[in-house]
Amino acid sequence: MRVPRLVGLMAMDAREAAAKQGVLLAAPDRPEFHLIVVDYVVRQYPLPGAEVPRGAVVTVWFDLGEGEGGGGAGVREPRLPIPPPGGLRRELDEPGSAFEVLR
Repeated sequence: MRVPRLVGLMAMDAREAAAKQGVLLAAPDRPEFHLIVVDYVVRQYPLPGAEVPRGAVVTVWFDLGEGEGGGGAGVREPRLPIPPPGGLRRELDEPGSAFEVLR
C-alpha cells in the first residue's frame, strides 16, 4: 500500500485519510493528537507514495498554533550599533605574491 499525502490537511482530515489507507498516525509534537481538529500537517514521514505495509506508522508534524513556540526569535536585522565597514579586508594584508612568504 502507498502512503497518502497528508501535508496541507487539517488534523481530523489527516486521521481520516490515514484510516482509509490503513496506516496509523503518530505526532511527536502533539501528545494530544487525537483531540486536535484544525491544526495543519506541515511535514510527514514516510513521504507520500512510499510503499509501506498495512498498519505502518506515518509520522506527521503540525504548524505552530496561536500562542505556541515562536519565542520571538525572528529577524534581528538591522543590528545596532552597525558593525564597522571592512570585514576581513581590515584583518588581512592586501594580496601580493604568494612566493614572498617563502623568501
